[in-house]
Amino acid sequence: MDKSRVEGIGHQVKGAVKEGTGKIVGNEQMQAEGKLEKSGGKVQEGVGKGKDALRDVTGT
Repeated sequence: MDKSRVEGIGHQVKGAVKEGTGKIVGNEQMQAEGKLEKSGGKVQEGVGKGKDALRDVTGT
């Protein structure tokens, strides 16, 4: 599994926690930051999946 996938998943989890905390405490900025971090994590995970797929095809 590519390092980008692992890091992306970590960012998604961190973003979800931050978003949830923002909802609980009523902090809209924290919610927005959490959503942004989750989105970035999804992109990073997708890049990692692409790298894994490429590695599977090329065998390197």
